[in-house]
Amino acid sequence: MKDIRNRKDLELLVARFYSQIRKDAKIGFFFTEVVDLNFEKHLAIICDFWESLLFDKMTYQRNTMLPHLKLNKQHKLEASHFKTWLAHWQTSINANFQGEKAELAKTKAEQIAKLMQFKLKTS
Repeated sequence: MKDIRNRKDLELLVARFYSQIRKDAKIGFFFTEVVDLNFEKHLAIICDFWESLLFDKMTYQRNTMLPHLKLNKQHKLEASHFKTWLAHWQTSINANFQGEKAELAKTKAEQIAKLMQFKLKTS
């Protein structure tokens, strides 16, 4: 299995991740009911985010917390939601990639989940 090497790999990963997560009984409703997402646009933004984190490309220049703060006002985000999100992210990576960048993507996701939970004061 190959490592995450470029934007194309990120597009594959993000598409597979969101395909899974939207069907999840615990958190799928955030992506299908709570927020009216244009998925084509959203997936490109998420790829920008991960491209910036993994490849230092600086393609993502938004406030990461702002949409999540708004989401939390619409429907309270809980620690279990982050745990489910993280499990899907790790599963998506493990099913498609292995290597240094794949491990970095998992580590960064864990850090992001912890930071967001702290900032949102989830329980």
